[in-house]
Amino acid sequence: MPLITVDFETYYTDKGLGFKTQTTEEYIRDPAFEVIGVGIQVDDGEPEWFSGDHKQMRSFLKKFPWKQSMVLAHNTLFDGAILSWIYGIKPMGWFDTLSMARALHGVDAGGSLAKLAQRYEVGVKGEEVVNAINKRRIDFAPEDLERYGEYCRNDVRLCYDLFMIMVNGFPNDELRLIDMTLRMFTHPLLCLDEDTLNERLDDLAKERSELLGSLMDKLKCETEEEVREKLSSNYKFADVLKSFNITVPMKFSEKQQKDIPALAKKDEGFIALTEHDDPFIQHLCSVRLGTKSTLEVKRIERFINIGRRNHGLLPVPLKYYGAHTGRWSGVDKVNFQNLPSRDKKKKALKNAIVPPEGYVVGNSDSSQIEARMTVWLAGQDDVVKQFADGEDVYSLFATDVYERPVSKADPVERFVGKTCILGLGYGTGGPKLRHTLATSQPVSVQIDEDEAKRIVGVYRDKNHKVVDLWGEADQMLETMMSEKINKPLSFGLHGCVTYDSDGIILPNGLRIRYPNLRREWEDGKSRIVYDSRKGPVSIWGGGVVENVVQALARIVVGEQMLQINEHYPVVLTVHDAAVVVVPADEQEQAGNLITGLMSQAPAWAVGLPVACECKFGGSYGDC
Repeated sequence: MPLITVDFETYYTDKGLGFKTQTTEEYIRDPAFEVIGVGIQVDDGEPEWFSGDHKQMRSFLKKFPWKQSMVLAHNTLFDGAILSWIYGIKPMGWFDTLSMARALHGVDAGGSLAKLAQRYEVGVKGEEVVNAINKRRIDFAPEDLERYGEYCRNDVRLCYDLFMIMVNGFPNDELRLIDMTLRMFTHPLLCLDEDTLNERLDDLAKERSELLGSLMDKLKCETEEEVREKLSSNYKFADVLKSFNITVPMKFSEKQQKDIPALAKKDEGFIALTEHDDPFIQHLCSVRLGTKSTLEVKRIERFINIGRRNHGLLPVPLKYYGAHTGRWSGVDKVNFQNLPSRDKKKKALKNAIVPPEGYVVGNSDSSQIEARMTVWLAGQDDVVKQFADGEDVYSLFATDVYERPVSKADPVERFVGKTCILGLGYGTGGPKLRHTLATSQPVSVQIDEDEAKRIVGVYRDKNHKVVDLWGEADQMLETMMSEKINKPLSFGLHGCVTYDSDGIILPNGLRIRYPNLRREWEDGKSRIVYDSRKGPVSIWGGGVVENVVQALARIVVGEQMLQINEHYPVVLTVHDAAVVVVPADEQEQAGNLITGLMSQAPAWAVGLPVACECKFGGSYGDC
């Protein structure tokens, strides 16, 4: 099948129109958006450049066999969306060298076309000889437009040459996942129910007004806006607390190098105020939390605008290999990875995501995949068996903690067990466990330092193989730093994970990389660090285990999504879940199929106890 490499050049301005101020979707859907020209190469032929008006561009593009071809670009999220949304072109599939670069070299390596061209020595990305800022197509002199075309043709050649190198040995399944990810954006199937979102905006406005109004007399304010101002500012809120003879909790700011009010919602001092003996202080803090943040409002408004610009459809922008461990991440200021789901009122965003008419949304979650992967990799066979037998592992561990039977009928105790199973497998200590339990929602559990230390001890005594795996990971880091490894060495059980001097090798052939791994000393204490774009990042045995487990879980879920996608389109992935749309009359059939596919361990993970929870509904929020 033909491979068509594409690169669009478009109109942009120094203010307002372009990627500096807009998301990909906002930019392409902007009424001022204009294609200046396009570079196209079929297989290894000579790249073409064409510039013309919209009608002329459509005519030019018709001469290529799109339906029988794979399309390649560098940042296909952009070029693919133009082909699909502006020109209605639906190729067989998508390739993307930018996505491939993240998988091959890590999220911090830099994946620009210029850097990749230099890395692979395929040529030099040209400097744009034409000042294109603020210029529409008709503003270019013919000779300038031709030079612009040469610049574009060179980019096309570089992209093709890079792909032909990087595709050698690149896992085929990962290429399919790149295509699937891009389709979620370029060929959206999910829809947006604007009425649901508008109702939530109205409710939020009423709730905020009622909350602010309840404090007007107490705070001696004449307007709700005055109340909001006093509550929003940390320092003004501190003054309010002082006026009621409340000691303001403080914390040291590394950035400011001084003590500041500890009034963020996750600060322990503020959490304590929300549980103050005085009901009024509790209410004061509650109103602050309910009125300070505008995040939900801004998010809802953003989704509404997306729906309006796309005729009710919801393009899903996800970054393939967006995280260090290969997981997807949010992009384009639309993060589907953290949509509220527990609070019924805040679920409006999920409730507004709906399928096309005649379809239902299905959410299939790989149950407890990280916890299962941790004990399987470590060889903690007793817990592996508990998972395999379908036992309630959270309740069983809570039973060990409280030394009495715990079941789902004991929600607080079971929650402690769940938090421990999901968090302590990576070396979490007492202070972090205590903080996690105290700040979790909707359940919050307060324990003292001694109790936290005791619970951590119970976990480590019961899961000594997991503890041993942390030690093995520590030794792996030491080996990677101290010597050149000529032959990959094994990590964990089963032989599916190995490592050498260049990083940890996963079952699909990709790697977890720790660039410039080294030991640093500060104040007589040492730590192992690696380089990232944000500076040195600490890594230790428990952190390595977490990285490996997340990476393996992501591979498992990725393989499952590909199998599901052969039957029903996967339209979204969030953490360890795949979201699909299926015909309403095939709901039962689809559920059985998906559950079966997601309950099978991959060939490289014999004995891994996987399971699936699959739910369907009229909206994403329903499932």
